[in-house]
Amino acid sequence: MEKLNKLSDDKLVDLYVHGNNEACDILIKRYESKVFTHIACSVKNQEIAEDIFQDAFMKVILALKDGRYSENGKFNFWIMRIAHNSLLDYYRQNKSVMMISNDETEIDIFNDASFAVNDNMENQMVDRQTLEDVRFLITLLPESQREVVLMRFYNELSFKEIAEKTDVSINTALGRMRYALINLRKLAKEYDIDAAI
Repeated sequence: MEKLNKLSDDKLVDLYVHGNNEACDILIKRYESKVFTHIACSVKNQEIAEDIFQDAFMKVILALKDGRYSENGKFNFWIMRIAHNSLLDYYRQNKSVMMISNDETEIDIFNDASFAVNDNMENQMVDRQTLEDVRFLITLLPESQREVVLMRFYNELSFKEIAEKTDVSINTALGRMRYALINLRKLAKEYDIDAAI
C-alpha cells in the first residue's frame, strides 16, 4: 500500500484497470477532499454535496472500468471535470420551471415590458452557469494562485491585504494574480468554457 501511494495517477489507473482495487482506493483518497470541496462550495448543502460526490466517484469508477480514461497525465483535470458535470446534472434535474398560461386572461401578460428586462430568467441561468464554470476553473489553479483569486474576488481584499495575509510582497501577490488570470484563460480554452476572463 505504501509503495502504491508513491505512484503517479496514471500508473494507479493502469493498475486498477488490470484488477488492483487498492489502486482505486488510493486515487479516491488522493482526490476526495478537492472534489468534495468543489461540490460543497457550489451547492452549500452537506447532504446534497455527499450525494453528488458519490455520483461523481461512481462515474469515475465506471469510466475507468470501461477503459474510457485516455487523458494521460491529466487525471486531476479529468476527475474534476466529472465532478463538475455531476454538479451540472444535479442543477438540470432540480431546476424548477414555472409554467404560465396566457389562455385564461384577456391581458397579454407576455407583452409586458417587465418580461423584456435584461435581468430575465434566461440571463440569470446563463450568469449562474458562467459563475459555476469559473469556480470550477479556479479549483484547477495552483494553490498560491487560487488563494489570491479567492481573496481578491470573493473576499474583496486589496493586494496589500492579500500580501499581508499570505506573507509575501505586493509584487508577488500581483504576479500570482497575473499568472492565475493567464492560467484561467488557458483552462477556459482547454475546457471550451466561454467565460470573460
